[in-house]
Amino acid sequence: MADEGKRGAHWRDDELDVIVDDYFDMLAADLSGRPYVKSRHSAVLMAQIGRTHRSVEFKHQNISAVLDELGMPWIAGYKPKMNYQNAIVGAIERFLAGHPGILESVRTPPIPAVPSVVFVDPPILAPVDERMPHALQRLIRKFDPVERDHRNRSLGKAGESFVVDLERRQLVQAGRPDLVRRVRWVAAEDGDGAGYDVLSFDHDGRERLIEVKTTNGSARTPFFISRNERDLSKERPLDWRIYRVHMFAKGARIFTISPPLENAVNLRPEIWRASF
Repeated sequence: MADEGKRGAHWRDDELDVIVDDYFDMLAADLSGRPYVKSRHSAVLMAQIGRTHRSVEFKHQNISAVLDELGMPWIAGYKPKMNYQNAIVGAIERFLAGHPGILESVRTPPIPAVPSVVFVDPPILAPVDERMPHALQRLIRKFDPVERDHRNRSLGKAGESFVVDLERRQLVQAGRPDLVRRVRWVAAEDGDGAGYDVLSFDHDGRERLIEVKTTNGSARTPFFISRNERDLSKERPLDWRIYRVHMFAKGARIFTISPPLENAVNLRPEIWRASF
């Protein structure tokens, strides 16, 4: 039963720690395919901390919103809601600091029987919103999703391998088995630096230069583009593509980006080379 004295009151840190811990327990089950019942988790939480069902459900959605900004998967049944108290950011920071392995986890999803279903429309380009709460800005700087995905070589390689397999299966289904053996995982065979990761082909045999960008986060999770990649996109705009592989841990979806890049993404300098 809900504690009437808590209606409308801010959540205490100990309450937030409990619900964040429980959320990640459900998320782990969700990602591993283990069965769980959200309503049972909510009932236990309500009994433990004396909050209403509505309050618990709303807080779950707040957690999803923060995880989305961090480029992490979130529970589909709890659609992100950004209207939250800053204290939830602190609770998530405490949890992630104590469980750093969660940020580096890699789960490679199976390719569906119809490979083309993984492709979705790209997000609509929108102006950069700088009005992010300070506490969330600080959390994102600490657990930067762009830098984290860039450093996570296991995630990057898993995404590239997924795309290689996907491309080969699509060519088989298109009746072009002759092209399958010509698909190359360039980044693995020749190393980084080519400006793309996978050499594949359209159904008519035209080369497709695919740069794979993988994240466990949602479609709007930012990512790095190197100077070499951008230069190649300008040199071969008809052949070069980005495959933005997102929600990788939850089944993988892909949208493609074609040059010119400025028409599809907001670009801004992130690093500079210093020389003498």
